[in-house]
Amino acid sequence: MKNTKKNIIPVIAVLVLIVIIILFMLLGRLIEKYTPSKEHQELSEYYGLASDDSVALIFNNEVLSVQGRLIDGNVYLDFKTVHDKINSRFFWDANENKLLYTTATDLISADAESTTYYVTKDARTLDHTIVKADASTAYIAIDFVKQYSDFDYTVYDQPNRVVLTNQWGDYNTAPVKKSTELRYQGGIKSPILADLAKGTVLTVLEPDETWTKVMTEDGIIGYVKTKALGSTSTATRTSGYTAEEFSHIKKDFSINLGWHQVTNSSANANIANVLSNTKGLNVISPTWFYLKDTNGGIGSLASSDYVNYCHQNNIEVWALVSNFGAKDQGLENPDTTQVLTYSSRRESLINNLISAAIQYKLDGINVDFESLDPSIGDSYIQFIRELSLKCANNGIVLSIDNYTPTSYTAFYNRSEQAVFADYVILMGYDEHYAGSEEAGSVASIGFVNQGVADTLQSVPADQLILGMPFYTRVWSETPVSDDGAAVSTTEDTSDSDTLYELDCYSAGMKEVQNLISTNGAVPVWSDTDGQYYVEYINGGVTYKIWVEDATSLEEKLKVMQSNQLAGGAFWKLGLEDPAVWDTIIKYIN
Repeated sequence: MKNTKKNIIPVIAVLVLIVIIILFMLLGRLIEKYTPSKEHQELSEYYGLASDDSVALIFNNEVLSVQGRLIDGNVYLDFKTVHDKINSRFFWDANENKLLYTTATDLISADAESTTYYVTKDARTLDHTIVKADASTAYIAIDFVKQYSDFDYTVYDQPNRVVLTNQWGDYNTAPVKKSTELRYQGGIKSPILADLAKGTVLTVLEPDETWTKVMTEDGIIGYVKTKALGSTSTATRTSGYTAEEFSHIKKDFSINLGWHQVTNSSANANIANVLSNTKGLNVISPTWFYLKDTNGGIGSLASSDYVNYCHQNNIEVWALVSNFGAKDQGLENPDTTQVLTYSSRRESLINNLISAAIQYKLDGINVDFESLDPSIGDSYIQFIRELSLKCANNGIVLSIDNYTPTSYTAFYNRSEQAVFADYVILMGYDEHYAGSEEAGSVASIGFVNQGVADTLQSVPADQLILGMPFYTRVWSETPVSDDGAAVSTTEDTSDSDTLYELDCYSAGMKEVQNLISTNGAVPVWSDTDGQYYVEYINGGVTYKIWVEDATSLEEKLKVMQSNQLAGGAFWKLGLEDPAVWDTIIKYIN
């Protein structure tokens, strides 16, 4: 019995020891769990700075993934950041290593690696390089960007960083009630980014019951315990930037413009006959100029006699320049990209246009550049900016033709066009076109209404001209068999499963009326389309026409009038029934 007790005592001692060890372990874990971490994260690591010349960018309370550079003690921002976040009016020509910026009156230019820049022709200098360029991008001196942009910035070191903002107005702040830590994430185990002294004022980004997301004045974003913050108050950030005022050449009359398609010089001699069929026309736009080569050369069909005759009849001439007119001259259309993406070629094109406008005493230039690649949207807009300066200097009206807005034409940047051009023309037609998957109207009233409403989101009404069609499309549905072979016209094709080959061609108003009369068709009014619809069968082929006439045109003119637009434009002269002018002059005086 005594031996048994002696054997139990060591066991109990071991068990007690084990319990004590477990208790100490649990206590250690509890202490570890609830003891705040004292680990500090290096700010260079926090910002992800890869080298000594890297500069972290904190823009509108967010650390950007892209970084700036510190070169010879000056901060530089990469072009994409400048363009996308600060000022989209900066333009970088990677082909000729040239930085451009367009103001209301001047073209600012700076070559890479130069301390000199030009305000039009006036040379100015900085004490450091304006643009640094490498194989992938350009870096612009931040103080140069600031000259033309509405933002504020402050540079800090250790590590290198810049705090930038272009958000003006009220924002929330809160002071630190007692010394605390700013941590990378919410939680006491998260690394410390900064030690905050009592009274430090923080920008409150995301308030929370336990951990609040904040930013320090010098651009460190993290979390503090909410109970360590004092009462939230409102601060106001104001801009000292004075925005430029852009002026436009505005006519004191509603625009009544007709496009006159001219494909050869001899057609100019017909101008008297063309005008005799119109009423109230006050602007004519002959299709005279087109890109001829990739160096900015233009082809011209211009005529002084034509201009003189129009002026004698109180009609202004806004000559059209296109990027597809060479085909009419038996030439290949040059690559528009090659013209617009090189500054020297854009300049040649602009100088050629202005020279022709002066030579022929033109009142305006109408730009009709279509089917552009989205990748050159910025280059196209830069062309418009640069052209606008020289047009304004010579008293020449600049108007720009545009598709109805869609997501895939957003790169035409209608809002920026409206800043620089005098008038923006909405081509309110080609709702359905050759190549459409189904037959339909060229310009239903719903399509026109929507196009105007969408364009007015970017363009002021007194700069917007509504383009309307003098033409429609005659659609044909020819029955075919499963293998694509034509079906005999004697076969019954009324079955809804019958396959059709869809085709169409453009036709003027008189031609359509002749087709309706010849085929004994009966037009039916469509409230949905705001026009008459005709359908008939000839030789087993079904023809469908959404008719453009004085009645459909009046519906579109009502849209123009109700939205108080600058006027109307019509494609194209010669396709109209002369009677439509009586309708037009009721709405355009």
